[in-house]
Amino acid sequence: MTNEQGALVNPLRPVILAAAGSPRLKRALTGIPVTSDIVRRFVAGETRDDLITVAQQLLHSGRMVSVDFLGENTTDRAQADATVAEYLSLINDLAALERPPLAGIEAAPVEVSVKLSALGQALPEDGPTIATENLRILCTKAAQAGVWVTVDAEDHTTTAATLATVTELRGEFPWLGAVVQAYLHRTEVDCRDLSGAGSRIRLCKGAYREPHEVAFQRSAEVTDSYLRCLAILMRGDGYPMVASHDPAVIAAAEQLVTETGRGPGRFEHQMLYGIRDGEQVRLAAAGKAVRVYVPYGSQWYGYLTRRLAERPANLTFFLRALVSKS
Repeated sequence: MTNEQGALVNPLRPVILAAAGSPRLKRALTGIPVTSDIVRRFVAGETRDDLITVAQQLLHSGRMVSVDFLGENTTDRAQADATVAEYLSLINDLAALERPPLAGIEAAPVEVSVKLSALGQALPEDGPTIATENLRILCTKAAQAGVWVTVDAEDHTTTAATLATVTELRGEFPWLGAVVQAYLHRTEVDCRDLSGAGSRIRLCKGAYREPHEVAFQRSAEVTDSYLRCLAILMRGDGYPMVASHDPAVIAAAEQLVTETGRGPGRFEHQMLYGIRDGEQVRLAAAGKAVRVYVPYGSQWYGYLTRRLAERPANLTFFLRALVSKS
């Protein structure tokens, strides 16, 4: 099934995103022995050692990495503290990796991506304050290690609080990145507000199940919004991070680079681990800055279901693998 722009639409997207919140389906899927083999296409592994092996391979291929320790919606303070501890160790390990120089690109080759809900944003009473302080701890460590930090987007109910935290900490860490989602109606305004000098913004289409009151529902509308937001960022003074696998978006980004005179060191392409690897390699070989978003950890279920909802090809791969290995 295609939309009027010729882009693939996944008719099962609402069903899959609903499944992401089903504890019963999660137990059934994670209990299948072959699942771990299939998940490894999209997730580097469950341990930091698994992740470090993958990250080093990507760096040697001429790409950069953004690493996400999977986990979100933490409601336990001890779990939030454990997440902070894991990220601190992760930053140390990433800083120790060999990082071959990339011609004309000054971006930090290694970055961590973090969700504020994993740092305690949803904790009762003082959640936002706790998450902000935990993020400050990670940014302080990252600054010492030469590693970047980007704050991931979550569902729309967290957007205002998350961007407020990023804005607050940018006074101390002006390189702190933020993620905005093109399917939200508010994102054009957010792009204008956040695209000042030195600002790093990752623009993605969006992967959560959102109501029509706050988000575009049709694929063509989301793509159109993405292109409008991308133009704002490319014509601004910040550092756009073009997070998309869509050929139309990649082509539009390259056209805007030509129009605005941006060199390869003033923006970057971002893609997910396990998706369009050949295109990642092609762009990097052409001298483009390419960063791969690499998740790891045992809490992979929500991440995987969102990846399956994005593209029919991902779901087809997953179902075929289940059938062939069952």
